[in-house]
Amino acid sequence: MNITKKIALISAAAVLCSAPVSASAAGNASDGETLAYTCLGCHGIDGYRNAYPSYRVPKLGGQKAAYLVVALNGYRDGTRPHPTMVAQATSLSDQQIEDISSYLATLSADTVAAGGSPGVGPAESNACTACHGQNGISLSPTWPTLAGQHEDYLVHALNQYRDGTRENAIMAPMVAALTDADVALLAKYYSSLNGLETLEAE
Repeated sequence: MNITKKIALISAAAVLCSAPVSASAAGNASDGETLAYTCLGCHGIDGYRNAYPSYRVPKLGGQKAAYLVVALNGYRDGTRPHPTMVAQATSLSDQQIEDISSYLATLSADTVAAGGSPGVGPAESNACTACHGQNGISLSPTWPTLAGQHEDYLVHALNQYRDGTRENAIMAPMVAALTDADVALLAKYYSSLNGLETLEAE
């Protein structure tokens, strides 16, 4: 990626991520504990893999509750394609989504709460830091923390943004200039940081 494109991406990210945050998770974690039982069937098993395409299901322990609300709503409204997750999300009310998200965010969250680990990322990560933080710890409650996420899941997610199968007005221009090598490099970097963990029910 040339320097002009890098500067443009960083500038765009700074503007987009400075927009006011309107979404927030105001759920009841106690109610969410019961509702989230089925989530643990996949996200509570270390190394559990999606069948096709094959990648490890994302770590959710320590993820921001408001972001989990955004993600579940994405599955429910069809902007995120995944048959199992769509089926799960469409059966949930707004309040249930908030309750589940609040509960999941409380699990295995110590590393993220402590701020993760310092990291000096590759130049390709400069545009990412405006939203996802210098150490991969999200600066906004509605943007995902990337630190510690599975490398193969990050590759899968970035490729979905690149080919448009996962719709997001902010991510689409951010990933447009990324090559396969850039995606691999970013995924490797963020997965190497201390942060998200596989869910463990308390």
